Amino acid sequence: MPANRPILSEKGLLTPDNCVVAMIDLQPQMLFGVCNFDRQTIINNNLILAKAARIFGVPVVLSTVETQGFSGNTWPQLLAALGHPSPIERTTMNSWDDANFVAAIKKTGRKKIVLAGLWTETCVALPTVQAIYDGYEVFVVEDCCGDVSPLSHDNAMKRVVQAGAKPVTALSTMLEWQRDWAHKGTYDAVMDVAKTHCGAYGVGVEYAYTMVHKAPPTMLAEYRAPGAVSH
Repeated sequence: MPANRPILSEKGLLTPDNCVVAMIDLQPQMLFGVCNFDRQTIINNNLILAKAARIFGVPVVLSTVETQGFSGNTWPQLLAALGHPSPIERTTMNSWDDANFVAAIKKTGRKKIVLAGLWTETCVALPTVQAIYDGYEVFVVEDCCGDVSPLSHDNAMKRVVQAGAKPVTALSTMLEWQRDWAHKGTYDAVMDVAKTHCGAYGVGVEYAYTMVHKAPPTMLAEYRAPGAVSH
């Protein structure tokens, strides 16, 4: 968390200080079943969200279901992006039925939940509806979620929106946390995420740096050779 991070006005928006990220069942077997979005894109978008949460110091509650019996381990690249936390293991499809998960959310003291997971119709919709019932405000990161068919995902999103959830994307969440390009404590890290994961936007950022502002080509931290020096 940047020591000099500015305090952002809230007024209904997300800030790094008013929310917790919940990432649910991002495991191989769950991703195998996704048919409404490209699976690699879902991985990519969850990495945006995970890296952004670390940049801004937003607490993350990571949970898994039936790791040994069915679903497999959390994607290793996601664990690395989050700093290798220990997931909360469950047997319940609905995370809000698991006392440890709910306790972890409550422990943060935050009433806004930025929620992503697989599958949308069960592991996302069910805790979303019940968290809203219990007084939380839930922002479902739609492009980090997926389901077994387009109909399943679309129905789930309709259900959570009707219950009061707000649909967002991974990129919109990161930019909402940044809010002002003058906030230099997080600027470079946010731009690194954009260039690594945000497609045309990231390419545009790199082009503006090198072709418009004549900066040297960027070498992102994760692509530097061992022992390389950053300038």
